[in-house]
Amino acid sequence: MGQQQLLLIVLGVIVVGIAIVVGIQLFNSSSVQANRDAVVSDINHLASLAVEYYKKPTSMGGGGNAFTNFALPTELDTTANGIFSISVAGNATGITFDAKGTELSTDGSLVEYTGVVNTKGVVTLTKVH
Repeated sequence: MGQQQLLLIVLGVIVVGIAIVVGIQLFNSSSVQANRDAVVSDINHLASLAVEYYKKPTSMGGGGNAFTNFALPTELDTTANGIFSISVAGNATGITFDAKGTELSTDGSLVEYTGVVNTKGVVTLTKVH
């Protein structure tokens, strides 16, 4: 083989290697973003369940204008998207959802969000990581 052919082969191997590395990085970043979106969606779903419980009278199994005895459904405390937990504010007029995702972000920490729900159903999300 001539020197020109060897040079083209080496150049081709380098270009393919760079393309593979860039592809892996793009895949990782999109999977982290997908996990963030899924965790936020799950928090919004849990918030709607909590507000439904809040507004339902106690005679019908609801909270009667309090979040006090709201509990996460067992099938929703751990999902493919992450692990969720709750804490009720002292006056039972608000509830906080803590979520840890399953994907590691670029800094090596898990995707993490906190969502606070008030009595009107307004969810305030805070990105922890």
